[in-house]
Amino acid sequence: MKLAIFGKEYNELKKDIFLDFFRYLDEHKNIEYAIYEPFLNKISEKVPSLKSTATFNSPDEIKNIDFLCSLGGDGTILESLLMVRDTGIPIIGINTGRLGFLSSITSTDTLSSMQSILNGDYFLDERSTLKVLSSNKAIGINNFALNEITIHKKDSSSMIIVHAYIDDEYLASYWADGLIISTPTGSTGYSLSCNGPIVMPQSGVFIITPIAPHNLNVRPLIIPNSKKIKLKMEGRGNEFLISLDSRNFSIDESTELIIEKGDFKANIVRIKGHSFSNTLRNKLNWGLDTRN
Repeated sequence: MKLAIFGKEYNELKKDIFLDFFRYLDEHKNIEYAIYEPFLNKISEKVPSLKSTATFNSPDEIKNIDFLCSLGGDGTILESLLMVRDTGIPIIGINTGRLGFLSSITSTDTLSSMQSILNGDYFLDERSTLKVLSSNKAIGINNFALNEITIHKKDSSSMIIVHAYIDDEYLASYWADGLIISTPTGSTGYSLSCNGPIVMPQSGVFIITPIAPHNLNVRPLIIPNSKKIKLKMEGRGNEFLISLDSRNFSIDESTELIIEKGDFKANIVRIKGHSFSNTLRNKLNWGLDTRN
């Protein structure tokens, strides 16, 4: 098995996960792995037993791997997708962060989950993506998102106006701090914090969620992901922000955005017995009586 290990930060509170994980890899001679070089620089002194010094820095260096292993929270998985892109390489999410909807392998399950993967006892959870088309060249080739694409105000405390069209038919003008276009995966992220609905991951939909709308009767809207969403912005300032998951770019008032279903899906590794329903109950404490 060939692994690429991707991470951003070392979490001292979860040091046992790091130590046990790399010890497990080094004890199995049938596992080869390379570590994202900036991440290796952060953990090399924290994990002195590391045996592998192989590194990578770009997607081109890991085209022949079997899995990419993300050590961190959900944000780390979102960034790891920039390494995997449209290759279909499965992502193993080991949660060394906080909530962990995507990175669902916990500290207590890390070694047993790795053994299950090594034995082939897992399945792939396919997650749809979004892509944005625009004349803004700053966005570049990484014009996709797994969670959401968001329009924000930038230089002014005043609200902005986002004119939204679905398949060129006018929908509404949102007077708000911004607008979120989310996948079902992103329904438990930023959209949820703005009162958006939780959507089952395999649903073929987009969620349009306004951020602090001025009109209180404006509610989140679910539409089929076969639709194309066109957005035009205006406001007191001429500059706006567009966020693709955690990546931010400046756009001006003349920029028109087309948001549609992405060209590929992200493959997230799940251990048998894990499900989205279980994750909701465990992460959001559904059905738990906290009164006593």
